[in-house]
Amino acid sequence: MACETETKPIEFQTVSIENTYNSDISVNIDKASGNSALSEQINSNIEKCIVTSLSDSLNNESLETLLNSFDKDYIEFKNDFPESAEPVWELHIETEATYQSESVISIAVSTYDFQGGAHGNDKITFLNLDAKTGKQLAFSDLIEDSEEFKNLAQTHFIKSLEDEDEGSSMEDFFFGKSFQLPENIGFSDDGLVMLYNIYEIASYAQGYTEFVIPFEEVKSFLKLY
Repeated sequence: MACETETKPIEFQTVSIENTYNSDISVNIDKASGNSALSEQINSNIEKCIVTSLSDSLNNESLETLLNSFDKDYIEFKNDFPESAEPVWELHIETEATYQSESVISIAVSTYDFQGGAHGNDKITFLNLDAKTGKQLAFSDLIEDSEEFKNLAQTHFIKSLEDEDEGSSMEDFFFGKSFQLPENIGFSDDGLVMLYNIYEIASYAQGYTEFVIPFEEVKSFLKLY
């Protein structure tokens, strides 16, 4: 008697790092459970994505060294400028598994770091992984007919502006230039998420810009979903 074995989906658990730091550091991230090669590959790519997303201000090779280096820099700053009225430096990292199918796992990586000044650096990065191998997927791995896809995305971007009814035009966001796809595209249960980070388009005060293209409209462009 033969039987078919189904591949169980990867399960995630939230892991917090609770070391004692001098600066204000919090880390709450999703980790794939189990000791399989797939889980290890997924967890490795999540950590790499976190480190890469902070690479503009923090240049480290691992999450542990990144956290320790941030705290060390803060201690040195306080020692060099003991009379400084700057508030405590902050580093906050959080992830969320936004979508999971037999083909794709999509994880949103949120980071915030503050090292003095007017405001901190806020960023969300979508990490798309092959659910069977754990390999990071590039735009070209996900989307075909990129020019037609861009036209579809532009249509939904304009619609999102109309829905908000704030009187904004596309030119207000792209500083007079034509529509551009965001650097971050991810999946949710509602469809394909298009996310522009702060400063990517519009002004800092505008914050994040985000809209969703429903699966029924975008699936013809998707190689995986």
